[in-house]
Amino acid sequence: MDKLVEREAATRNPLAAAPALAVQFFLIPLAVVGITVAVYVGFRSLLADDRRPQDYLAEVRNGGSDRRWPAAYELSRLMADPQVRADRSLAPELVKAFVAAKDDDPRVRQYLALAIGRLDPPLPAEAVAELKKTLDSSDAEARISAIWALGSSGDAAVVPTLQPLYESSDAGIRKMAVYALGALPGDAQIDTLRTALEDSAADVRWNAAVALSRKGRTDGVPVLRQMLDRDYV
Repeated sequence: MDKLVEREAATRNPLAAAPALAVQFFLIPLAVVGITVAVYVGFRSLLADDRRPQDYLAEVRNGGSDRRWPAAYELSRLMADPQVRADRSLAPELVKAFVAAKDDDPRVRQYLALAIGRLDPPLPAEAVAELKKTLDSSDAEARISAIWALGSSGDAAVVPTLQPLYESSDAGIRKMAVYALGALPGDAQIDTLRTALEDSAADVRWNAAVALSRKGRTDGVPVLRQMLDRDYV
């Protein structure tokens, strides 16, 4: 009976019900949001990593088998920072780590190749030489990473090394070879890019068309139009 009287009193006097409504519709949701933000910030602080490239290189060289390839991966990501990739002192250390990882988990060399490819061009001669050796690897992913890195080298002298890779039966190798050839300076690769316009794999044709357009050639225009055709894509 007393509760019923209290309810009637609150109904007759909205001001009396206001504090309860404020708690229900404002303070409780605000508290939930606050807790969510606090948890998010906490996780972000746990995941924050202030390590330098040298720290990751040390872990690649000396870490356990379950830490070397993740360290190489994080290093390849860190190389996206313009200040990091402009550091020329990193190049010889990356090459040493790449060579030392020859018999390691293939992922270590794969990610180190990506890290080397992200150095500001031109790549050091020793880096180019080691990447060329990787083109004979039985691991397709390692080969693809090396091809990409060579394409990022800015060195037209590697074009003759990459051109034969277009003959691969692996569409992934052909796709990356065409991309790399298109990224390198010079016109020695134009015939290979034109041939790739007729490739059986659409991705290879598209890479060839984009590469030719970047070099001011119009041969790939029909393929570019296909790429823009929603019905085709």
